[in-house]
Amino acid sequence: MSEKQQTALSPKRDQDFPEWYQQVVRAADLAENSEVRGCMVIKPWGYALWERMQGVLDGMFKATGHRNAYFPLFIPLSYLEKEAAHVEGFAKECAVVTHHRLESKDGKLVPAGVLSEPLVVRPTSETIIGAAYARWVKSWRDLPILLNQWANVVRWEMRPRVFLRTAEFLWQEGHTAHETQEEAEEETMKMLRVYETFARDYLAVPVLTGEKSEGERFPGAVKTYCIEAMVQDRKAIQAGTSHFLGQNFSKASGIQYQSREGKLEHAWTTSWGVSTRLIGTLIMMHSDDDGLVVPPRIASTHVVIVPITPKEESRAAVLEAVNHLASSLRAINFHGIPIGVELDARDLGGGIKNWEWIKKGVPIRIEIGPRDLAQGTAAMARRDRGPKEKEFVPVDGIPGTIAGILDEIQEGLLLRATKFRETHTRKIDSLEEFKKFFTPQNREKPEIHGGFALAHWNGSKEVEDQVKDELKVTIRCIPFEDSPEPGVCLFTGEPSRQRVVWAKSY
Repeated sequence: MSEKQQTALSPKRDQDFPEWYQQVVRAADLAENSEVRGCMVIKPWGYALWERMQGVLDGMFKATGHRNAYFPLFIPLSYLEKEAAHVEGFAKECAVVTHHRLESKDGKLVPAGVLSEPLVVRPTSETIIGAAYARWVKSWRDLPILLNQWANVVRWEMRPRVFLRTAEFLWQEGHTAHETQEEAEEETMKMLRVYETFARDYLAVPVLTGEKSEGERFPGAVKTYCIEAMVQDRKAIQAGTSHFLGQNFSKASGIQYQSREGKLEHAWTTSWGVSTRLIGTLIMMHSDDDGLVVPPRIASTHVVIVPITPKEESRAAVLEAVNHLASSLRAINFHGIPIGVELDARDLGGGIKNWEWIKKGVPIRIEIGPRDLAQGTAAMARRDRGPKEKEFVPVDGIPGTIAGILDEIQEGLLLRATKFRETHTRKIDSLEEFKKFFTPQNREKPEIHGGFALAHWNGSKEVEDQVKDELKVTIRCIPFEDSPEPGVCLFTGEPSRQRVVWAKSY
């Protein structure tokens, strides 16, 4: 890195946020665009993040009584047509298979057989899982069904961006069926709180929770609840959703059961999910102008140890010391998993290796050389501090303090993100101020503006659509409030029950 360049990445966040994001992904070697438009290749360092997220969430799901299953990738078109709002909501995003079998014609492979019914490549699985539940459920004794699926889905995205919006992405989708409305509504809220806890305690992402407006509701749902995060360009990211589907899908799919009173009733269903979009959220929430920053509780590698071996005669002793330290650290349990340690003994300069791990976001870097060995110390650097900041600590004391340092980094990232959101959240009571809040003040940096506006709204979808069309601003959520503050809608002057959260979003 040149003397003039003060950071590892260019451009910086405040110069060109979208390009900075791409540079973080590239520098950390997380993913790349594939040959198929809109699809991505998730590379090992990026997939390790997803594996860790899977592991934590899977444990949280099973702790709340859910089990994993798997359902087909292909969904008959007639299944989607059964729920009108659902098919209308997803129609423009569907990829459709119409042929099977290839044959050679004039030296080229061409589709040959036409399917008797087109198959939609899974955009979401409510309809095909509903068909299975209709076969399985006969009596109230068969309920509840509490299943989750880890899978990929396809939504034909027109403006792809790695992790945030891709034509194919990875996710989990929970689908449950219940005997009563109350039980289904309780399930919907329970899973929303699971997502909220996961985002806060593992991703160090503070989120707002609330209900989606009609315009942002999941197609076919009675109510959609969400967790919403603010990232560093002050835009919102919907990080997870939980849907109360009522009896809409059970009626469409024929999920019926004999009640305790002997009557034929339709089940009450829910669905809920998060995706690899969480990786994009994490990047935009915590990373800096030197690259990725990974919260320790979601990291697969917590510590990288770099041996400094300038002379051959001291190499063996240094390697023995770093191997011993690595073994000691790997024996420590950190929030349910062993501390992940990378020992980087490659024949490269220490500076090159250091910058590589900085850009990859490893929480702690440790260097040990001959002089350190003689003094019984090691140079320790933290990713939440400047790249040149390091302190010399006793090697023997590292195993006893490492977990505490990692937790300190985790808590610091959450605190920083929370303060950022609070700084850029504002109550707004005039239309003029609302428009100014969401209008870029600097033409050279059009993405830096706004944040979360807490403003009154009369509940009208027409108003919601108008604001979206004119300002590209949407209602992110209607917050849960025990004592909502009544007021006057900014746009119509009509009564408003409470303030809602407005923002530009991904």
